[in-house]
Amino acid sequence: MSSMSNLKEKLFSKIELKRKEVKELLKESGDYKLGEVSVAQAYGGMRGIKCMVWEPSALDKNEGIRFRGYTIPELRERLPRAEGGEEPLPEGLFYLLLTADLPTEEDVKEVYNEWMARKETPQHVFDTINGLPPDTHPMTQFSVGILALQKDSVFSTRYHEGMYKEEYWDPQYEDCMNLLGKLPGIAAFIYRRSFKDGTRIHTDENLDWAANYAHMMGIESPEYKELMRLYLTIHADHEGGNASAHTAHLIGSTLSDAYYSLAGGMAALSGPLHGLATQEVLIWIQHLQEKLGGGVPTKKQLVEYVWETLNNGQVIPGYGHAVLRKTDPRYTAQREFALKHLPDDDLFQIVSMLYETVPDILREQGKAKNPWPNVDAHSGCLQWHYGIKDYDYYTVLFGVSRAIGILVSSIWSRALGFPLERPKSVTTDWIKENISANGS
Repeated sequence: MSSMSNLKEKLFSKIELKRKEVKELLKESGDYKLGEVSVAQAYGGMRGIKCMVWEPSALDKNEGIRFRGYTIPELRERLPRAEGGEEPLPEGLFYLLLTADLPTEEDVKEVYNEWMARKETPQHVFDTINGLPPDTHPMTQFSVGILALQKDSVFSTRYHEGMYKEEYWDPQYEDCMNLLGKLPGIAAFIYRRSFKDGTRIHTDENLDWAANYAHMMGIESPEYKELMRLYLTIHADHEGGNASAHTAHLIGSTLSDAYYSLAGGMAALSGPLHGLATQEVLIWIQHLQEKLGGGVPTKKQLVEYVWETLNNGQVIPGYGHAVLRKTDPRYTAQREFALKHLPDDDLFQIVSMLYETVPDILREQGKAKNPWPNVDAHSGCLQWHYGIKDYDYYTVLFGVSRAIGILVSSIWSRALGFPLERPKSVTTDWIKENISANGS
């Protein structure tokens, strides 16, 4: 095993303790039943089935996401910030997700230095992306860019050379750190290529990871750099059952390296039922504005538009969540940012009016289990305000952030020796026969 940085040494000590904990848990309680699967769950996308372990975060239906036990409001107070900044640094959240410990300023600096030392991306990656038509969807370009890095996978090389299973976490860590060092530059290049003049902007080593991403996109607004820090922090993980995280976990369980698994996760994030929700919210709001001739509608006009949408058999985009039963804390964090920095923005005014209106309408309609807004109800209006008006890029922003949680969990999956994921499937006939045999 290669020499270790302070962070890797700390992680290794945590891994040894967690391995012992899991081994004892399996020995003493391996037959304990976590729950039973209903027919409705089998047909309903496995919703709510407790069948995987995801260490970095957990989603509570009443409190929202907790990162290693800490809520978003707690972390906005306790994670280190950039000098003069007010929002948490994603480097600090990464450290917390990886080690389960709140980072110090020095810990955050170590993560930043590690990522900066790994930031250089081989030219062939940019050449590969440039080989695609300019109008290729940004998420396709992003996935291709990630896969183009795979030839340098440390895990793949060491696996084929031969290593003990207990060492798998070490090259996985190296691949994940290499990816996180390079992703902002690749993502920013895709933005410049797709929506600007294609000029590549290089890293400014005086800027933190999130601010550098904004800089490489060509955006120098201090406010937007603050937003980027907040955005990349609050979108970083959402436990393991969401489509992108679960896809990456499944691919990783085959011992495919981090590049393959993250690219697969990004393919899942590209779907309309997952990462595309932010742009659907904006499109819906802007259709309302077009219908009314622009500006901010009256409350009466907004209520009529909401009911028209529902009566046409459609949903209100950005409202409801598969797990949450309250306002998404990620929505609240972005609302607080908007109230401070852009209270008079037309789109924010509409988003705010929807927050005051839609939950009561959905309760009156009686179909929604959760009438409250989720994170996607707010993200788009903030990006639009700062000039990121290219809908197709929003998922790339999401993907850079979500990579943090996906990659941290992949390290822990290797460390704990998780096996190939292979659930048992059944047929409809099998289900009917078993129901009949049991007299139900």
